[in-house]
Amino acid sequence: MKIQLKSLSIVTVLATTFALGGCANLSHHDRNVVSGAGIGALAGAVLTGGSSVGTVGGAAVGGVIGSTIGRR
Repeated sequence: MKIQLKSLSIVTVLATTFALGGCANLSHHDRNVVSGAGIGALAGAVLTGGSSVGTVGGAAVGGVIGSTIGRR
């Protein structure tokens, strides 16, 4: 169990590093949309107990909110 958890942690850190590296050339508006989608996905997953529909729905709503905030 500890080996699986350690492997999962390493993979998560690497994936996050590569994902953030790919966002270096995004505009301010695009960063707001991506941030909103990420926060929305996390909130949707937490509120629905990990449901994939809740996660995707939260990401969609968060992306729209991030886009709206980015326009101001």
